[in-house]
Amino acid sequence: MAEAKDIKGQIDKAFRKARLARDEQTKTVIGMLKSKVLNVLKSGSGAEENDELWLETIAAYAKQCRKTIAELEGLGDKAGEALAETRFELEFCEQYLPKKLDAAATEALVRKLAEDNGITAKKQMGRLMGLIMKSHRDEVDGDLARKAAEAMLS
Repeated sequence: MAEAKDIKGQIDKAFRKARLARDEQTKTVIGMLKSKVLNVLKSGSGAEENDELWLETIAAYAKQCRKTIAELEGLGDKAGEALAETRFELEFCEQYLPKKLDAAATEALVRKLAEDNGITAKKQMGRLMGLIMKSHRDEVDGDLARKAAEAMLS
């Protein structure tokens, strides 16, 4: 995983390396990310270019890639090339993102938070998810946490 320092510098270095290697796939992903960051900077929102903006942009793009992969997998063989390209983009993004807990660790965390806070009923799902995301947002995948919570409370 990349350090949380100077993500822009790491991206620029990766772009130079891809350009020298004539790696069009990597150049395309980096161009897309740079474009998204530039759009935020020009939007008038007052955002500054820093690691936080880059992380948010990369995380949003990775989420978009995961959604696209799920859709493409349902199309079968005819989506093979697009699926491979989107998986490559997701892998590229994930090297800059903080690592998340796996399904087993997420389930253990959800179970512990539920036990510590006396949450046993399905109607308390919102409260449990709030606790998880409030204290462990960067550690867990929201979808995995929701599935673990639903399984535990049902």
